[in-house]
Amino acid sequence: MIDDTAIGKIIEKYDPTKLAIGTLGSHSSLNIFKGAKEEGFRTVCICKEKDAIIYQKYPLVDELIVVDDFTDLLSPSLQERLCALNVVLIPHGSFTAYLSTEQLTDNLAVPLMGNRRLLHWETNRKSQEAWLRQAGLKLPMTFKSPDDIDRLIIAKLQGARGGRGYFLANSPLDFYKKSEEMIKRGLLTKEDLAYVHLQEYVLGVNAYPSYFSSILNNDVELLAMDRRYESAVDSIGKIPASEQLEINIAPTYTVVGNFPIVLRESLLPEILRMGEHVHRKATELASPGIIGPFCLETVITDDLKIYTFEISARIVAGTNVGIGTSPYAYLRYGENMYMGRRIALELKEAIKQKRLSAVVA
Repeated sequence: MIDDTAIGKIIEKYDPTKLAIGTLGSHSSLNIFKGAKEEGFRTVCICKEKDAIIYQKYPLVDELIVVDDFTDLLSPSLQERLCALNVVLIPHGSFTAYLSTEQLTDNLAVPLMGNRRLLHWETNRKSQEAWLRQAGLKLPMTFKSPDDIDRLIIAKLQGARGGRGYFLANSPLDFYKKSEEMIKRGLLTKEDLAYVHLQEYVLGVNAYPSYFSSILNNDVELLAMDRRYESAVDSIGKIPASEQLEINIAPTYTVVGNFPIVLRESLLPEILRMGEHVHRKATELASPGIIGPFCLETVITDDLKIYTFEISARIVAGTNVGIGTSPYAYLRYGENMYMGRRIALELKEAIKQKRLSAVVA
């Protein structure tokens, strides 16, 4: 396992005046690179050939490293190259989607901004639930077996899948019927069913507050808020109810984009407390707790109760809607602050304070 001591030795060899910010070329990379450039950092992108066009059209990358697969990040030669470039990697959803948490903790000897030990908690639904409940948050009920389903539930897979393969069911029979349909459509495999997470479907409006936990300032900041645009559930309303019944649609929840939202102000105190409590519990689970971005995925009911059904212990794609315009970042920092830039600002301050090892793992 690559521990803090090993990463500390790597960081000691870095030239802080030439520090570069790097990430995988997907998910929220443009957000990260734009923020890095605005704070004066060099940028390094590890991307696939088919995606290189993005960084040609948006010239935010100083060094483009093309790979066949994101697992190439684990190759010793590429890691040596990144360290020679003084790269600190910023993890996002593609890291845990394409690499296992074991690979990230045991085989990736490049400094990451954040606490890589918390990635284990993020990618395991049961661990997530324990973390959030111990932090005092309200959570939907979960079911151990499809045979226990006695209400409307949403079936989810482990890890960062962007909603792909999620489906609703209201009984054991309905679950088995729909899971077979998802398998036939190629959205699930039979092996996936052994790890599916069954969670009560709470009726309400989804809201995704994104926070920044600053170890340097000992503070948790609310920087962004969004909701997701999901296919095909968000398009089903365009089909008349009679047609929906006739064709027996089983909508999916694949995320295709995000919308910015602003909550009524009376909800903000609880949203702010939730972020504080989650970070405080994280310091007990894996000291020093959350470093940098994290997001709570919530649903707010008509009686204004906030239920949390998931946590992402890194930057989420929903923060992309706030590039240059996030109202919550504006309230705190003024113009042109957003998650990618806030990440770069923390690294800049860590260099200034000679505490770079405090914000990487």
